[in-house]
Amino acid sequence: MNKPVEAQAATLSGAEAVVGMLRAHGVEVIFGLCGDTSLPLYDALARLHEGGPASARGLRHVLTRDERHAAYMADGYARVTGRVGVCEGPSGGGATYILPGLVEANESSVPVLAINTDISVSSRGRYTLTELDQKALMRPLTKWNAVLDRAADIPRVFRAAFNAMTTGRPGAAHIALPFDVQNAPVERTDVWGDPTLGQYPSRRIAPDSFHVELAAKLLRTAKRPVFICGGGPVIAGAQDELRELAEKLSAPVATSISGQGSISEEHPLAEGVVGANGGTLETRAIVDQADVVVFVGCRAGSVTTERWRHPLPGKVKVIHIDVDAGTIGANYPVDVPLVADARLALGALNEALGELRRPLDATAVRQAKEQKFAKFNALAASDDSPIKPERVVAELSKALDPDAIVVADPGTPCPYLSAYYPVRRAGRTLFSNRAHGALGYSMAAAVGAHVGRPSVKTVAVMGDGSFGMCVGELETLVRYNLPITMVVIRNAVYGWIKAGQKTGYGERYFSVDFGVTDHAKVAQAYGVKSWAVEDPHKLGFALKEAIAHGGPSLVDIACQPLHEAKAPVSEWVA
Repeated sequence: MNKPVEAQAATLSGAEAVVGMLRAHGVEVIFGLCGDTSLPLYDALARLHEGGPASARGLRHVLTRDERHAAYMADGYARVTGRVGVCEGPSGGGATYILPGLVEANESSVPVLAINTDISVSSRGRYTLTELDQKALMRPLTKWNAVLDRAADIPRVFRAAFNAMTTGRPGAAHIALPFDVQNAPVERTDVWGDPTLGQYPSRRIAPDSFHVELAAKLLRTAKRPVFICGGGPVIAGAQDELRELAEKLSAPVATSISGQGSISEEHPLAEGVVGANGGTLETRAIVDQADVVVFVGCRAGSVTTERWRHPLPGKVKVIHIDVDAGTIGANYPVDVPLVADARLALGALNEALGELRRPLDATAVRQAKEQKFAKFNALAASDDSPIKPERVVAELSKALDPDAIVVADPGTPCPYLSAYYPVRRAGRTLFSNRAHGALGYSMAAAVGAHVGRPSVKTVAVMGDGSFGMCVGELETLVRYNLPITMVVIRNAVYGWIKAGQKTGYGERYFSVDFGVTDHAKVAQAYGVKSWAVEDPHKLGFALKEAIAHGGPSLVDIACQPLHEAKAPVSEWVA
């Protein structure tokens, strides 16, 4: 005999409505940390997991050890999945701790939604513990933010947040969720959303046909066109259109660090990273020889252009493609502006150029790569101790397959990996936090990347300065038994700053050196399988063993510091 189906209540609690709105937009995972003001939200998650509405089941929660790393995890997840990353935390300190991840995501055009629970609306202005103005705090750091005052507004506000994050230039959003709002009722019928807004870009902007024709005309007459790609082509999924257009024009393709993955670096026209961080004299020369530069989803900022010297403004024709009209013309006089999604703009240019196909001539790119890697390989073959960073990159490249994800922290990892690690697949397989470059990013972002793409190996590469800022998340990796490998560059110094003091301040080193830490033993104390390497001959074996390990692993490498190395950083080379 069939049991009668119980009628659903006409209302949900505000906390239940929040969970329902996340699921309505296709969210499958939340990264976060509990607090007093979050009790209703956590109770809703617990009860819905026990058999609540089907639309809210299956929402995974990853408990982190602090809110900053919850945001970094959401960032890494969003970068490799093309979906909105979601993080949460409590009021007060939880809101201030989550800020670094939000500002990085927002400036990197990565859609991350942060939900900070808050004190009750009725408690405002009464010196309540953890009270602060979350809306004012988040306004300059996010694309969109809101503080909820009524539970009835939850569905509308969440729909607006997802729309803002994934349309136009993607970015971060923040919602403050008061305690009493979480407990108040919401009409069940109001809880709906458009799941296509949970992906990005969700609404593409097409280019103006007049400007497409102007750009096509300029490219037809260009003798030495060069593409410089920022993160836009990767975000837009424009790799095929970019490759087709580059081949039509026989034009070299350079990238910023964020633009790596716009084209496979094994393609004959791919010259690699240009700029002050990860660029080399050889890649710079190709940019300097161009008569037309096409910036694609690239802000043409200080790092990519070496402070607007390569290329020189006014010395080259510029076509600038960007979904954000405010970016175009900010740093360079622009001959043709194309305000559009990178995939649609490049596709339109391919169509406008028709059957044009110049003979492929990749001689300049090939010679630049040969010169660049000849210098690199000579250093990578060194048996010196401490181990040279070039050897670390070379051994890591040998140990990983082309689909592996590598997350690079700032400092030593970023310039070396961006310059010399071969990105053999188009798409997001190597990334770093280049908007603000805060230390301590890679371990947490690697967690998010693994959760988003668990079928491939994920590796986080960090300096020991960064390790000190994220060590607590080792417990998270062990608790979930995540098969992530961490590579720690050990040299007991804030290397980037010390190298700057060497080249710009007469070697007046001040307050940049710290004590040596045995990172392998620290990791072992958390339950992480670890190796410590000082002999360069043992490095390859240790990396292979760590990468093959089925759980979290760490390789601690005694490495040459940046101020003694030949890092691909233009100011130091000069």
